[in-house]
Amino acid sequence: MTTDRSVVIDSLGVGLATGVYGVSFGTISTASGLSIMQTCALSLLVFTGASQFAFIGIIASGGNPITGALTAVLLGSRNMFYGLSLARLLDLGGRQRLASAHIVIDESTAMAASRPTRRQARLGFYWTGISIFILWNLTTFLGALAGQAIGQPETYGLDAAVGAAFLGLLWSRLTSWHARTVAVFGAAVALGLVPLTAAGLPIILGGGAAVVLGMVWRPRSRA
Repeated sequence: MTTDRSVVIDSLGVGLATGVYGVSFGTISTASGLSIMQTCALSLLVFTGASQFAFIGIIASGGNPITGALTAVLLGSRNMFYGLSLARLLDLGGRQRLASAHIVIDESTAMAASRPTRRQARLGFYWTGISIFILWNLTTFLGALAGQAIGQPETYGLDAAVGAAFLGLLWSRLTSWHARTVAVFGAAVALGLVPLTAAGLPIILGGGAAVVLGMVWRPRSRA
């Protein structure tokens, strides 16, 4: 039997495991040229790891900030669909929805959707989302201080860490052969466009191609 206590403990565990990852973002961000304030503002206002790493990756490779922002928005748009499903599951009022929208992320959605009752879905959502938000921003600041002290990212190979960190965030979500195939297709399109387009555009176009493929290609469900 799932108790409220076990939901809170599980949520805090997810919050701790995910929140400390902000150190890597803060380190890579300032080592790539952003200031501590800019880095902390990204974590505070954007607060979705994949979008933040994508933005930093484009900036670090010499891409246009607008291209980086568009890529971040594209990746973060999935949270809008999470919000649509959570609205019915959590059954919150208008003001509560507005106040809770900022912590609609992969982890808080997963911890809410897997609970048997509405009360426990709310517990999972809020304990996970708030604990990650607090830890992510604290560790981003610590990482930003460390990144500024390191200097040039190429010296330690941190320029490659953006891609590695992004892959680490993505990999745990590829739980089916269908999702992995779509991801590999998008990566292949992006890699093929690297020598032909400006920095940042391959990610947008590759992501768009993956979205189109994912929408038109549906594996048949087993009877």
